[in-house]
Amino acid sequence: MKKSVQVLAMMAVGLALSSGVACSKLQARDQLNKGVQSYKNAKYEEAIDHFQKAVSLDPALLNARLYLATAYAQQYIPGADTEDNNRMGQQAIEEYKSVLDHKPAREQKINSTKGIAYLYLQMKKFEDAKSYYRKAVDLDPNDPESYYSVAVIDWTQAYQPRMEERAKLGMKPEEPLKDKKVCTMLRDRNSDVIKDGIGMLDKALQLRADYDDAMAYMNLLYRERADVQCDDPAARAADLKTADEWVDKTMATKKIKAEKQPGVQGITMDQPK
Repeated sequence: MKKSVQVLAMMAVGLALSSGVACSKLQARDQLNKGVQSYKNAKYEEAIDHFQKAVSLDPALLNARLYLATAYAQQYIPGADTEDNNRMGQQAIEEYKSVLDHKPAREQKINSTKGIAYLYLQMKKFEDAKSYYRKAVDLDPNDPESYYSVAVIDWTQAYQPRMEERAKLGMKPEEPLKDKKVCTMLRDRNSDVIKDGIGMLDKALQLRADYDDAMAYMNLLYRERADVQCDDPAARAADLKTADEWVDKTMATKKIKAEKQPGVQGITMDQPK
């Protein structure tokens, strides 16, 4: 009899615990729904509070973690180098990483990886950003935007030091680099990122043939390569010609897209038969 009472008592405790867990999960979902509503109304601080409560009530509710990260990211202001702003960006990154640590579904994993990459890019932590965009490529190799994002970072990493060196030499934008020591130094430093950027844009354009932003950066990367063709004027001229061709392709693609937009077709006259 005593043993039966003990078993019943343990069952009661188990049921109570189970009921408590179920109640916490329901409360977490309620907080998540309230947070989503606040987020949609652009009440981000209020949304963050709801999402934090949802995560506290149910740490396994990954949608709450993902929304919390997104709400933090929405509050982050790129370029504003303040303690509060930097903390907001870092909190977003940590929440995205927390999602990744909890074995998320594929879409959650992709969104979190891209979220981290984007925030690192805005923080100008270029190598970290490239690392996560490459992870996004591995997760979703059919998304042209991740390839494009890596290429944009490649161009930035090549362009900035080159322009700094040109400014030191007092050069005009259209002048070729005549200082062979500086040109060789930039070529050694930039060649790999330029090659990587062109390769990434090639893949982006294979996936999206009318990707005009990718075409525009293809032009820019060929101009980067042209300027470090230190001892080969013919190669420089060929790269500049290719860059100009990409400008033409970009403009033509933009024009075609504009013509396809509703309301821009104009008046069509009947043709004589």
